[in-house]
Amino acid sequence: MTVLIFFLLLVVGVPIGIILCSAAYVFILSSGNTVLLDSFGLQMFSSLNNFGLLAIPLFILIGELMNGAGITQRLIRLAAVFVGSLKGGLAYINLIANMMVASILGSATAQIAMMTQVMVPEMEKEGYERDFSTAVTAFGGLLGPIIPPSIVFVVYAVLAQLAVRDMLLAGILPGIMLTGLFIATIAVLGYWRNYPRGKSLSWPDRFKALYQALPMLLIPAVIIGTILGGYGSPTEAAALGALCAALLGIFFTKTLKVSDLGPILLRTGINSSLVLFLVASAGVFSWVLVFGQVPQTVAAWIETVATTPVMFMLLVMVILLMLGTIIDGIPALIMVVPILLPIATGTYGIDPIHFGIVVSINLILGLLSPPVGIGLYIAANVAKISPIAVFRTSLPFFVVTFFALIILALVPQISLAFL
Repeated sequence: MTVLIFFLLLVVGVPIGIILCSAAYVFILSSGNTVLLDSFGLQMFSSLNNFGLLAIPLFILIGELMNGAGITQRLIRLAAVFVGSLKGGLAYINLIANMMVASILGSATAQIAMMTQVMVPEMEKEGYERDFSTAVTAFGGLLGPIIPPSIVFVVYAVLAQLAVRDMLLAGILPGIMLTGLFIATIAVLGYWRNYPRGKSLSWPDRFKALYQALPMLLIPAVIIGTILGGYGSPTEAAALGALCAALLGIFFTKTLKVSDLGPILLRTGINSSLVLFLVASAGVFSWVLVFGQVPQTVAAWIETVATTPVMFMLLVMVILLMLGTIIDGIPALIMVVPILLPIATGTYGIDPIHFGIVVSINLILGLLSPPVGIGLYIAANVAKISPIAVFRTSLPFFVVTFFALIILALVPQISLAFL
């Protein structure tokens, strides 16, 4: 009955947070153990009683302040200084700018929407096809939840009861590796499709772009430096990053006004509440699963199929890729971690941080995979193009990302290098 209600509500289009609460409620009623209802609200509240979760609204606030401060355009011009004159230069600029924005924003969907609006028209003017421009931008947005700061990693750390700092550090090398593979893919496609070289900037223009953009890099430097140096928690680092973004917008770029802060804080509160409600609903859902011994049942089945840690990781990757195509990253993460993590660590001895990196990237890839692929639809909608056309063109990036996932699954040292 619980499974039927879950998928029925999912097909109808009910928000995933409400689905999780409803499924938990139905499970309690069907089990006859109605005394659990007395603790239903308390479990939801206790799921949010974690200091690390404060980083989520602060990271979202940084993104809002960055938009208001005009930081994105300056980072794009900074990327042009280094890769603008290469063959397919604008595609490289798109990707490098995405990487720099990812180190500030931490949200794939927000990054895809923002960068598609900025980069696709510019690439079209230079002779790039719209589907290719949109595909590069969409997969560049995939870096958002991987390169610190990352809301997805914060949520995983809370669910797995790990230090948020460790998860954010573990994402650095995978993010750099994925960026390198994307650059190689663009290089091959650029020569194959004979894309034009970008405009070479004069030295005065280069110095001007550097002067205008380098202060913007203070934001990720403060965030990552605070975490790496052990000067503060990710939450405190996010607070410092938000302060830097506000000060740069008000006093350096002068495009952010004090009067803009009210609407920015309101949007931050609304977006944060959506994510945190998901965490709360996941808490009560996981609590019910434990009472129903679901993790133990799933573990028993998996042990009959996967006899080694490598087989287990590959099996999980296939399952999560399919799940990620129909459910958004964070809700899917919230659903699977309470079930799969105890199996990974207890039965197969897999490091929980290594497991978290693979699981998170696996589910994020689902953002750009049919049939749901929220990120894919956002990019296609902003660019006014068919989602199928975008996915067809982005297949090389999809294959490269899945290849990177296999490497990360088989080589845990990549994820654990900075720990």
